[in-house]
Amino acid sequence: MPVPKVQFTETRLSNGLRVIISEDHLAPVVAVNVWYNVGSKHEVPGKTGFAHLFEHVMFQGSAHVGKAEHIALVQAAGGTMNGTTWLDRTNYFETMPSHQLALALWLEADRMGTLLDALSQENLDNQREVVKNEKRQSYDNRPYGSWTEKMLGSLYPPEHPYHHPTIGSMADLDAASLDDVKAFFRLHYAPNNAVLSVVGDVDPAQVRAWVEKFFGAIPANPNLPVTLPDMSLPASIGGEIREIVPDRVPLPRIHWGFRGPIFGDPRLDALDLAGQILAGGKGSRLHRRLVREERIAQDVALFSMGLVAGASITAGWATARPGVDLVRLETAFWEELEKLTKELVSDDELARAKALTEADELGALQRVDEKADRLSMYATLFDDPEMINDILPRYLSTTAEQIRDVCAAVFRADNRVVLTYLPTAGTDATPAAEPEAEAGAQAAESAA
Repeated sequence: MPVPKVQFTETRLSNGLRVIISEDHLAPVVAVNVWYNVGSKHEVPGKTGFAHLFEHVMFQGSAHVGKAEHIALVQAAGGTMNGTTWLDRTNYFETMPSHQLALALWLEADRMGTLLDALSQENLDNQREVVKNEKRQSYDNRPYGSWTEKMLGSLYPPEHPYHHPTIGSMADLDAASLDDVKAFFRLHYAPNNAVLSVVGDVDPAQVRAWVEKFFGAIPANPNLPVTLPDMSLPASIGGEIREIVPDRVPLPRIHWGFRGPIFGDPRLDALDLAGQILAGGKGSRLHRRLVREERIAQDVALFSMGLVAGASITAGWATARPGVDLVRLETAFWEELEKLTKELVSDDELARAKALTEADELGALQRVDEKADRLSMYATLFDDPEMINDILPRYLSTTAEQIRDVCAAVFRADNRVVLTYLPTAGTDATPAAEPEAEAGAQAAESAA
């Protein structure tokens, strides 16, 4: 079966805004997606959490849009919207009935060009408290919620831009002045540091006219950061790191983390397929052995989070069933990883992993919001939106030998972080969080 190809056009405004348009007339909807090339890796010591803070501030009004009116206008027009922050980027997006496209473009342009006109000390203080509550809810008071922060802190050295999580330091946010926050916006939230993708039931000529009208007068920032500090890292962390974490959790859980190849490296494609083979559904190796056959785990997970510099994160966990010996659980989990470092996966397993990945990719590409997001992503991170058409063929051409080789390079005793969460006295034995839900909740901070 031929792999479908996403057709798109690409232009730049005179102020540097990169505009990507893809027609899709299957349904009368349109996705508007803006990626800013700013994430938590762009923050400096003492001023962490600013990128995520702005994800919230961007919904608090601009020169011509009142506080929280952006959300109200989108919803009143029958649309949905949100924003997310990650280590490498920040994005904002709306999905609208196609006849409401001009509204979505105007809203994005107004906050790109005039956000500071409405940014007050009151708004800053309000959103600072919102972020603090989010940290309490998603990290401090969530079962196993600290694992992401602990994993980043162990896999990346203190001076590395990926060392701290996107939520940032609450002390840094408390110390942030209005001038600090405004300076961060002026530096990063400029048209020449953004990609705008519009996908759906649109007339490209009309889209370009509206984009020029709404965004064209926003001035570029001639002083964008040219380069980040050197982010290169050794492939291995150089030894095993272990930590026991007493916490208010219902069941013991062991988390593993590894440095992996960077996003864009074909070896990460092979590692993604290894994740499918090990933990992709009930037919996977870890689920079959630990959950179904030996019944020593409540749930299992293994996945990679691609990052574009230094090293990506490959992480997984197993939640123990009540009364299970954790040494036995860890040994069984590690044995399954080690098998992939020495033996070729079977043809059937490889075909299953590719089929699952193909279904995921094709399912995503049939949605206008996901197509817009991927076009923005590949343009921002790799300067190559055409990668949207290259990734699936890369997955489908991956060999068993490539999977074995990357697993041998990543799943090593001198490249693993092991976090063991143990229930503290008096913890209620409530069910553990589902792996997919928990991973998604912390993979990107949400403005919702």
